[in-house]
Amino acid sequence: MTRLRSALWLPIFDDLAEPMVVAHLAAEAEEAGWHGVFVWDHLRWRAPIRRVADPWITLAAIATATQDLRLGPMVTPLARRRPPKVARETATLDRLSGGRLTLGVGLGSDRFADELRATGEELDDRRRGQMVDESLEILTAAWSGKPVHHHSRHYTVDGISFLPRPVQRPGVPVWVAGLPGNVKPLRRAAGHDGFFPVNLEHPDQLADIVATVTGLRRGRTTPYDIAVALPPGADPTPYATAGATWWLTEFPPETVSLDQVRGVLRDGPVEP
Repeated sequence: MTRLRSALWLPIFDDLAEPMVVAHLAAEAEEAGWHGVFVWDHLRWRAPIRRVADPWITLAAIATATQDLRLGPMVTPLARRRPPKVARETATLDRLSGGRLTLGVGLGSDRFADELRATGEELDDRRRGQMVDESLEILTAAWSGKPVHHHSRHYTVDGISFLPRPVQRPGVPVWVAGLPGNVKPLRRAAGHDGFFPVNLEHPDQLADIVATVTGLRRGRTTPYDIAVALPPGADPTPYATAGATWWLTEFPPETVSLDQVRGVLRDGPVEP
């Protein structure tokens, strides 16, 4: 059984839409023995949510308030972000945090907030998948510190060097999110550093995912993470047995409160 690391997974809405509030929570979580704090990345959410914070500014606040916690957006819909800007943001945030950034990426969805349509973003899943793959190619090249020459259907980067590089080498770890049973995200994830199955229903699903990713990564020896989201108080042991390396405590976005999060973090992480 893999030893699980623990994290808070925070929807930075309403009570949690103040960066310094979340930074203080992160400092308390570190003191209580948690290993990470990850934040949602959305422009808006459905009613009754009205206030939404920017994840990158919030993560910068977390980085300056903590020493050891792993942090990152979980997940950023990469197709609605410009990859050269993400390259600068991730390298800078990794340096600010002393090499503690994990970049969670996914296609994004209009299912809950209709934010892609409302901002004129690409709605076709296939095209967004292409954009995510091209963005990841650009980020990988940018983190190397060498000039990036990328000319593709969606993006152009013509000879720019992205210095200074991230602290982590060869670059910032990337966890790819996807729905269980969807092979494309698994293939994408196998080429990076981790997989985050969204809406996972039971440990048997995770065991199948781990087996698939292991097969796709045949021959690779670099460390690999499997993260699962579980409600507060859930027993992570079956997921650790199935191959999870991280568990993220999830909170319902419409009802999450500062007191609720503080109560969970003060109890400390559940040990499998």
